[in-house]
Amino acid sequence: MARVSKQDDRRVAWWFVAPVLVGFAVFYAYPAIRGAWYSLTDYTMLGSPGFVGAKNYTDLVADGQFWSSLLVTAYYVVLNIASQTILALGLAALMHRLTRSVVLRATLLVPWLVPNVTIGLLWMWLLDTNLGLVNHLLHAIGLGPVGFFTDAHWAMPTVAGINTWAYTGYTALLLYAGMLQIPQHLYESAAIDGAGEVRMFARITVPLLRPVLALVLVVSLIGSFQIFDTVAVTTKGGPVSATRVIYFYIYQQAFTYFHMGYAAAAAVFLALILGVFTFLQLRLLRASRSDLA
Repeated sequence: MARVSKQDDRRVAWWFVAPVLVGFAVFYAYPAIRGAWYSLTDYTMLGSPGFVGAKNYTDLVADGQFWSSLLVTAYYVVLNIASQTILALGLAALMHRLTRSVVLRATLLVPWLVPNVTIGLLWMWLLDTNLGLVNHLLHAIGLGPVGFFTDAHWAMPTVAGINTWAYTGYTALLLYAGMLQIPQHLYESAAIDGAGEVRMFARITVPLLRPVLALVLVVSLIGSFQIFDTVAVTTKGGPVSATRVIYFYIYQQAFTYFHMGYAAAAAVFLALILGVFTFLQLRLLRASRSDLA
């Protein structure tokens, strides 16, 4: 009887999982397989694809613009993850140790709920060199106008800052949820021994938060490599390719030059790079182990 009951439970479980599996197959697995096939062809959307083998990949390795866009993306990833993680850790620690207001948590989530295109347009108007409110304030205090989107040195830090503003609150809530799992008696014992908040954060919070922090860093890494909306709305890859990230480069190859096969090869190559980075990140951070065990 126990065996029959166990098999029935498995059948019911498969029925519940089936819609997710169908959605994954239709919207993820099939497009990925089709994209991998297109990466081996000369498809241009103007005719039937012809098989060319690994030609797209060999051309990709020799393409200086592809590697340049990867370097630009890596620069953005460093800026975005560093600023976002540091700010999110600080906000999460303040919420955990000082206040647990539901209103504050909801407020932090608001920027994340706004579509990226809307955020890009909002900040493009605020930071406009001639008409933007920020530049008017800078001019009023004698600092002069700054070309946030038109200066090659300012463009990428500006894009990174915009996305940090948009996603820090969501990241802080993830870290805050992880901090709630840390036993309170550890902080009480440390306080009795005379440890201050900074020391408790460094010796208790950060080590015990490692699995959640690893998850956040992996998600942030993948999301940062997928930056597209903000660049497409504000700088369109400029000035002088200073913000032409890898996703925007793939978009140009596919929908501006109609090199669909070549763009598919670049996408597959990027997926492999992200897979390697994710594996190394999880191994180095020992994401599967917790000091609470």
